[in-house]
Amino acid sequence: MKTKKTNKEILIKGVKKMLLSALFMFLGPTFFYIATTNNEKPLYIPIFIISIIICVFAIFFAFKGIKTILDSMFYKN
Repeated sequence: MKTKKTNKEILIKGVKKMLLSALFMFLGPTFFYIATTNNEKPLYIPIFIISIIICVFAIFFAFKGIKTILDSMFYKN
């Protein structure tokens, strides 16, 4: 009878993706706040666009990280 074990290599990849997502979760709103408090500055629009892109990456990496972690736990041979 086979016992199910967590694949540690895939788990580490998932945790790395979650850490990257956490970084983006802090950077995105920070840039968004900087952009919205400086409406009269010439770099308002580029910083605003960058903040939205960073927030999208945070969501993307969070889902990819959770999926990778779940794949490491429920991997079928």
